[in-house]
Amino acid sequence: MAPKRNALGRGLDSLISMGDIRTDGSSAISEISLDLIYPNPDQPRTNFDEEALEELSASIKELGIIQPLSLRKLNDGTYQIIAGERRWRASRMAGLKSVPAYVRTVSDMEITEMALIENIQREDLNAIEIALTFKKLIDQYDLTHDRLSERVGKKRATIANHLRLLKLPAEIQLGLRDRKLDMGHARALLTVDDAKSQLKLYNLILQEGLSVRRVEELSKEIKDSLERGDKPVIGKKKKTAVSTNDDYDFFRKELENYFPTKVSFSRSSDGKGSITLKFNNDDELQKLVQLFEKLK
Repeated sequence: MAPKRNALGRGLDSLISMGDIRTDGSSAISEISLDLIYPNPDQPRTNFDEEALEELSASIKELGIIQPLSLRKLNDGTYQIIAGERRWRASRMAGLKSVPAYVRTVSDMEITEMALIENIQREDLNAIEIALTFKKLIDQYDLTHDRLSERVGKKRATIANHLRLLKLPAEIQLGLRDRKLDMGHARALLTVDDAKSQLKLYNLILQEGLSVRRVEELSKEIKDSLERGDKPVIGKKKKTAVSTNDDYDFFRKELENYFPTKVSFSRSSDGKGSITLKFNNDDELQKLVQLFEKLK
């Protein structure tokens, strides 16, 4: 039995097969004028790092294009990019007149899928770009999650998790797009069913660089508060107050009578608290230790 290949590889092979390639003459690669090439308006990737493009342009000037672009020919004789928009942009910056390319025959749906898969394989897309492309494929081509899973070679749960990101407030989606937080943070934020609380916690992530684990803990605290009908306290420690209860004052005085030092009591609203015995030097500490020894 042949070894099982990963799902993403199978998805790419099924969409980009050698039998789909049109060739000019006997070569599978054609030189296409840059003036005839246009980007795909449905390209999943929306952000292109200018510094990275300049580096790629310098490399192309020195070594040329190592990997050909993938294009499809349109009825007006121009070409639309399937994969390789960064190479196309960098080639224009480098002053090239033409680029090597495969010319393929694909449908509108396939070109979107192919662009998505190519970028996912290269890990070029951020989570929001992937989510928006999944949504476009589902809405525009009436695909179920299961069918989309088969087409792009991703687990159904992965698709569902990405689509859920689009329920987050726009500010948080922009943060994901700009990689200010990652999927782990976003999944934790999604457990909080309150946009204001999500935004407050998001800003706390940016301010304090919170780990995913810490965001999960805070999200649970916020969720529990909302379920109890309490106002969530985000980013603030619970305040403790010195008890004025007569019983606590009595205990404090009794302790001060036994220990030759000032005793302070503090108690939080949930009943937890602490007792503090103060000392000013090693001698006073030693006396306190001796008194504790007598209590054993």
